[in-house]
Amino acid sequence: MKRAAAAAVLLVILAAGLFVFADHRREEAHERLVQAGEEALAAGETFAAIEAFSGAIYLKPQAMIGYLRRGEAYQQRHELEAALRDLLRAVELDPYAPRTYELLGDVNYALLRFGRAAERYQSCVALDDQSPRVLYKLALAQFAAGQPHSSEATLRAAIEFDDRFAEAYYLLGLSLRDLQRLEEAAVALERSVSLTPALLQAREELGILYERLGRPDDRIAQLEALRGLDADPSREVSLALAYARSGRTDYAVAALGQTIERYPDYPYTRIALGRVWLDIAEARQDHVALSKARGALEAVPSSASNSEALTLLGRALLLTGEVERAERVLLQAARKRPADAGAFFHLADAAERLGHIPTALDALLDYHTLVGDPPDARRRVSFAARVASLATRSGDPALAATWYERAIAAGAADLGLLVRYAEARAASGNLTGATTTVQEVLEKDPRHPGALALQRRLR
Repeated sequence: MKRAAAAAVLLVILAAGLFVFADHRREEAHERLVQAGEEALAAGETFAAIEAFSGAIYLKPQAMIGYLRRGEAYQQRHELEAALRDLLRAVELDPYAPRTYELLGDVNYALLRFGRAAERYQSCVALDDQSPRVLYKLALAQFAAGQPHSSEATLRAAIEFDDRFAEAYYLLGLSLRDLQRLEEAAVALERSVSLTPALLQAREELGILYERLGRPDDRIAQLEALRGLDADPSREVSLALAYARSGRTDYAVAALGQTIERYPDYPYTRIALGRVWLDIAEARQDHVALSKARGALEAVPSSASNSEALTLLGRALLLTGEVERAERVLLQAARKRPADAGAFFHLADAAERLGHIPTALDALLDYHTLVGDPPDARRRVSFAARVASLATRSGDPALAATWYERAIAAGAADLGLLVRYAEARAASGNLTGATTTVQEVLEKDPRHPGALALQRRLR
């Protein structure tokens, strides 16, 4: 009996030893696989890394590290849904690891799920709020999700940790720009480029801001810096056009001529040169400048003749009185994609001069769809009245009435326009509305001939 008991105890001890030994071997194997996966991942061998981490997960399915690192390997292979699956499992196993939340933010951002990415980065920050890098990622996701207020606050926190974080100042500038705090945005972008002079995107945005702030010389300074940092004909063209907009057309023409010599196969320089000469011709009624504009624009290869180039050529043809050819060219410009909004505006002019009223009306309506209402009230009145007039001539009184209403809402007080509005209302069947409008005109001018004539017809 005693021997049996002793044997049983010995078996238990032996089994326990075997279990401990096996567990130790499993732990060693798990560590070796994790180490192999880490080495493969560091070497960029993501497939081998995934295989190693998969083996580690098989040995220890309750260990978070295998899922975390395999998720990172999937992320590097751009297998984002697989990465998301592993990282979510890692969070389940260890909800207090900041790195997992950061990677989840990265994956969601790559999937364009910006709001979800911001939530994941926020979870990371809740566990560790000392990383300016993660704060920057959070701000980037907030900005992409259309939350500039939130991104501003987050970026200011990041800058408190690292006041030499150039990218953070750049993104802060964009956030402030979207909040319409343009002066503050310029200060942030200036700080960004002072820290990293070669940060091209910051200089580009700063140049655009300077233009909006009415600081043309500062914009030119940024464009000159960009040209020095990034030798490209497009930089030369942008700088030349900035010279022209600031009134330095001689600089612009000279710069574009030099660019054509250096980059003869870059077609957009000739388009820009045509624009500069055309603007000179319109401003000064200069026939020589107009001839040079046509020469530059007609020299643009057909393969590079985009909507902008055709629109400029159409404008030049209108100025020389070649209205029929101008209409044909502007129709081509309007059909190109992306279309230059100006193509539709000038097409309306050409078509109206030729008596092609439906074409003119459609062109103006397309122009309005692209650019919206003019910012100036007087121009809004003029534009709406023109559309209404074309609609009347096209036989669409209901559309005409709608656009006369727009003109009145923009501040039109001309009694003749009000009479035309009443006529459009009457022609579209709204006799009551027409009568009311006529009465309004006669209250202001009891002898107005147009109103009196329409009143007689309405009876």
